[in-house]
Amino acid sequence: MTISELEGRFLDHIPGVMGVRTHYAVLVPVVEWNGKLHLLFEVRSDALRRQPGEVCFPGGRMEEGESPTQCALRETEEELGIPPSSIRPMARLDDVFMPSHGLMHPVLAQVDTGAVVNMKASAAEVKETFLVPADFFRDQPPLLYTFPLVPRVDDDFPYDLIGFPEGYPWRGGTHQVPIWTYKGHAIWGLTARILLWNFTDRGQNSPAAGSL
Repeated sequence: MTISELEGRFLDHIPGVMGVRTHYAVLVPVVEWNGKLHLLFEVRSDALRRQPGEVCFPGGRMEEGESPTQCALRETEEELGIPPSSIRPMARLDDVFMPSHGLMHPVLAQVDTGAVVNMKASAAEVKETFLVPADFFRDQPPLLYTFPLVPRVDDDFPYDLIGFPEGYPWRGGTHQVPIWTYKGHAIWGLTARILLWNFTDRGQNSPAAGSL
């Protein structure tokens, strides 16, 4: 390989996150309701194979050639019947890395109040929808459940080959799961992580956060 060949290989390369195999996008829909800003959530249908009955934002897997915003708008129309013409994208929020080698791209957007009133959710995908005041997530600290991520390395790993015959001190990590409850709904997991990072004082650094 020559330097020209190496340079040519990366000439049009767009840096991403190493190890990501699949990209997803969700709309983080904000709605002006009764004079206050609310967030719109959906509850996934009990008939769905993956994550039935869980609270989430509208979204899904990005198709070939789609941008995160295009995907979020398409999925919102498919799931909630809200057309892109009733949605005003405002910002791309921080991406979320998923342990399943996926990358979630949240898109913050304002949804027309009338479109929410008249939306017709897909019965095949959505069990129900509900609104939560945006200030709720700032004023009500979530429960924060933190658990360790411990490396599990098989006994046949070639430690001799890498110069550590007695074993290697693999570094672990932690994973944080925020949980809010609102009128009988549990808002947790990836959806809650998006809220924690963007609608609170960066929850993991906030002394107001509760813990489990």
